[in-house]
Amino acid sequence: MYKRYVSILGGLALTCLMAACAGGSPPGPNLEDPDEVIRLNMRLHCSENAGEHALFWWQGRMYSRVQGERDRQLFNVQGMSISQCESYRDPVQGLCYRSISRELLFYLDPETNAVVREWDNPWTGETVEVVHVANDPPGRGHVCARDEQGNPRAVSRYFVSDGKLMHGGGAARLFYDNPLGGEFQDYVGGTYHAVELGSSATPLERVLDDSAGYVRDRVISWGRVSQWLPWMTMGSREGVVFFHTAGIRLDSIEEMPQLMLDEIRANYPHYVEPPPMDYDRPRETSWTVFREHLERRRAGQPDRD
Repeated sequence: MYKRYVSILGGLALTCLMAACAGGSPPGPNLEDPDEVIRLNMRLHCSENAGEHALFWWQGRMYSRVQGERDRQLFNVQGMSISQCESYRDPVQGLCYRSISRELLFYLDPETNAVVREWDNPWTGETVEVVHVANDPPGRGHVCARDEQGNPRAVSRYFVSDGKLMHGGGAARLFYDNPLGGEFQDYVGGTYHAVELGSSATPLERVLDDSAGYVRDRVISWGRVSQWLPWMTMGSREGVVFFHTAGIRLDSIEEMPQLMLDEIRANYPHYVEPPPMDYDRPRETSWTVFREHLERRRAGQPDRD
């Protein structure tokens, strides 16, 4: 099954715009109807069926960029996200849904593809412990078809091209106080500054198949440019890291590569399911997880799985 998804990733190219490739209005979902956009988002990102999970897997590489030196590939990466959502109808805002997820990303040796536990920092000469991404939850979603006045709010960023439902991508431009900073960040800096980039393509026949509560075979890409990761102990050294990945929606955990399955079963067993809808843990990022990791180490406590 893994080979089938790799083949799909290689065969779907995000290459043409709707105006150039599809004269007139091609068949597809009504992207002008905000309720229909909400339904489409639920089927793409999670499922219209209560309790049904959405699982995405991706792989790629992580690089460094330092002024005056050649970019270096530091790691291969593989990640996954598992989520669920629930819908409801508001008398004014129309169709709405909430969502919640868990996500993992593992840093892998670029030669052997093994999960890296310790890393020799080529800039500092220090050997550091690698802290993988384990966000539980990375965030919560809540969106409605209309605003509080009943005006359409759900605007589609999708377009139909060459038999696929395409998403041209977006840029999440992040700038906020770094959780590892102190109370004087306004004076000396200490903000987290990054951009995350994403796009997707989905076979239109899957999108139009209402017999399933979710859309299969959705191909995604994800990239990020950010500051050095906190566990790299790079301090204020100049430079950034950037990620480039691609992935696909899977039907089950068993379809992930074996190295992902082994690592999850050994160290992150509860990531095989999304959190419950009433989960009350605060949102997590790589920085908040690393801070908690340090605090537990200093207190002599084991890391949570």
